[in-house]
Amino acid sequence: MSNGKLAGKVALITGAGSGIGAATARLMAAEGAAVAVTGIPEDGVIAVAAEITASGGAAVAIPTDVSIAEQVEAAIAQTVEVFGRLDILVPNAGIQMHTRDRNLHELPEEVWDRTHDVNYKGQYFTCKYGLAQMVRQGEGGAVIIVVSVTALRGTTPNVSYSTGKAGLVNLARHIAVHYGDQGIRANSICPGALELTPDHADLPDPAGREAAIVKRVPLNRLGTAEDIAPFITFLASDDASYATGANFVIDGGLTIT
Repeated sequence: MSNGKLAGKVALITGAGSGIGAATARLMAAEGAAVAVTGIPEDGVIAVAAEITASGGAAVAIPTDVSIAEQVEAAIAQTVEVFGRLDILVPNAGIQMHTRDRNLHELPEEVWDRTHDVNYKGQYFTCKYGLAQMVRQGEGGAVIIVVSVTALRGTTPNVSYSTGKAGLVNLARHIAVHYGDQGIRANSICPGALELTPDHADLPDPAGREAAIVKRVPLNRLGTAEDIAPFITFLASDDASYATGANFVIDGGLTIT
């Protein structure tokens, strides 16, 4: 697909085997980007890349555990080997241990560590190696870090999840300030409550969660991955060429209630 607002660009998206990552991979490919679909489990990553190529787009599946630095570094290298460059980086991978990530005074250390290894350290690895490639190229780039409205509120019981997400907002700001003179833009987005959360199958009461949250959302529904992907794609494009260091909330109005 040579036409579109991302024609000629190469994007790497983590956590792209499902949810926001998968929806963004599909949309970026439809807008002309070549996409490295990374994440675990590998079945989802392979399926999304195959779907894109079957539709005439360019994609490669690279199973990657973002909590392992060597795998992230290798994913960046493979992306460049296959597509020749890297222009867009979407650190999106995340987990949410709904039933175990609560009650701070009783929180198991392994829950804190595993959540931060993926959601926080994994984004550090992704940005570190992605930025290194963009700096080598010397032609700028766009970084869009996927956060969560939990970074802005204290209401979630999942303390490991919310604290790690809060740090990502400032990670994007740091990149914006310190890499702007090299033409690299960085923004973060905070999706609101979605129909499918990370580790959705582990939710103790999905129907009860939806009913309780929808009452607080002015638009009267939960969001979808397809609600979020266009904002990420816009921020990756030249249409957003003067946007950097900002945090965009896409939540149906949840955080204003």
